[in-house]
Amino acid sequence: MTHALTDVFAALADDTRWAILSRLGEGPASASALAREFPVSRQAIVRHLDVLQAVGLVEAEQRGREVIHRALGGRLDELARDLEQIARTWDRRLARIKELAEDQT
Repeated sequence: MTHALTDVFAALADDTRWAILSRLGEGPASASALAREFPVSRQAIVRHLDVLQAVGLVEAEQRGREVIHRALGGRLDELARDLEQIARTWDRRLARIKELAEDQT
């Protein structure tokens, strides 16, 4: 399921969620393991993971009594492509504005 870019950006706007996603990019981890690495409670980590999972950036897998979370590389690649498209659009717009400004002089 594709999630709106605004939802993804809102999820990533939080510094802790960004850091958690970056950490999961290094390898999967449980909420308990992440809580040992971050200065927030396990419950807060779980809430952050829920937000990241809701926008399709993280998935969870039950392994025995633990739930292991991992970043979804495919979704991150898709997000990177979306950002590249936005950057190309703005580059074209700015180049056109520059042309118009130079034509006025």
